[in-house]
Amino acid sequence: MILHGNSRAGATDLARHLLRDDENDHVHVHEVSGFMANDLHGAFHEVEALSRGTRCEKFLFSLALSPPKGGNVTTEEFEAAIDKAEAALGLTGQPRVIVFHEKGDNRDRHAHAVWSRIDIAEMKAIPMDFHRMKQRDVSRELFIQHGWEMPQGLINREERNPLNYTFDQYQHAKRLGKNAGQIKSDLLDAWAVSDNRTSFEHALRDKGFRLAKGDRRGFLAVDTDGKEFSVPKWLGIQTKAVRERLGSENDFPSLADTKVAIGRNMLGKMDEFNAELRNRKDAQKSQSLIQRKALVTEQRQERAAAFAKMDQRQIAEANARQAKFRRGLLGAWDWMRGENRRIKQENEADAVRCQKRDTAQREALITQQREARQQLSEKLSRAKDRLKDQHRTVAEDKARFQDMANTPTEPKPEPVRRQRRPASEHKRRTKTEVTPTEPQTPHPKQAFKEKRRAQSQTRRARAPSIEP
Repeated sequence: MILHGNSRAGATDLARHLLRDDENDHVHVHEVSGFMANDLHGAFHEVEALSRGTRCEKFLFSLALSPPKGGNVTTEEFEAAIDKAEAALGLTGQPRVIVFHEKGDNRDRHAHAVWSRIDIAEMKAIPMDFHRMKQRDVSRELFIQHGWEMPQGLINREERNPLNYTFDQYQHAKRLGKNAGQIKSDLLDAWAVSDNRTSFEHALRDKGFRLAKGDRRGFLAVDTDGKEFSVPKWLGIQTKAVRERLGSENDFPSLADTKVAIGRNMLGKMDEFNAELRNRKDAQKSQSLIQRKALVTEQRQERAAAFAKMDQRQIAEANARQAKFRRGLLGAWDWMRGENRRIKQENEADAVRCQKRDTAQREALITQQREARQQLSEKLSRAKDRLKDQHRTVAEDKARFQDMANTPTEPKPEPVRRQRRPASEHKRRTKTEVTPTEPQTPHPKQAFKEKRRAQSQTRRARAPSIEP
């Protein structure tokens, strides 16, 4: 719910503006309290008259409360928001008026609250220091309370870190998720507001990131889910420029150590969420018992009153039927001519009809009360199921962070290379060593020549020698 307020004067103009029906489909003056007058003009002029006893020129504080588009806010929720703003602004107990404006077939309903700034007891104006910051804080609380998507202008930098979230904020952040544009914007904002390593680390932690040294990329920003983002790549600058501002990447913890630290921190937060959910479960259980008991008590009273009324009606109808019989001589005359028989039959038929009517009304009341109890049971069951889903979500996140916290931080051993050296040496040895060759079969022509040569040598050896 967007809150916009300021101090102002101009009692007549403000009253005329709040009561204009040409710009609004409906104008409803909901409350005029703390004034002698009962209308807006009289109330504002009353404050103006009191302000003349002080030096205050802007004697009214006007606040407009506008819910987001599609946010159906009831009158009670508007009143609660106005009370919250009243306490934050320091205007508790001051006279005030509340006016509702409706536009567009009740699709755009907003409220105006106007307080008197004049403290009658001390006859001085209540200071409105830092009222814009107070309005922003109240507006942020209302967005979180109702689960509305918060505008960028209301996002608190300190609450972007999930470790600072309440459980409702944590659930809201999980539903919204993060997109690439938001991540890039967070990193660019942190880089723009920092000039050294310390300031950059603080700026990133406010947005839910930690700096780490990567295995391949030197500078990494790691979010609470353990996802890493290259700082130079997402900033669109060179690694050299990052190194000049942040120093050497070797001075940062490793990616594994950073994930372990994030997992341990988030484990503590998950334990807090579990404790909060247990408290919610106990409160819901006791509240369910109270609601069931209150409904049963109310239905018992309603049923007793309805049944008592039916009994009284039955007695009255029975007396009316009995009164149809005349007494004395007239009654004897009716009996003699058969009139009593006719009245008796008519009364019996009327009694049956009345009995059926009473039975139907009893059954209708019982059915209505049973449906009311079923609706309450379904409502409580849905609330119980929501708590179970939240418990399951927290348990899944806790298991994920547990795995992250238990990740080994030692560097991974280098892969063992294949034993190539002995194989290469064996190959070189086989090339240099001389291996015995097997006898090869000679060519047929060569074998024929060898055979002829051996025969000629044999003949020469057998021939006798001639001496001189």
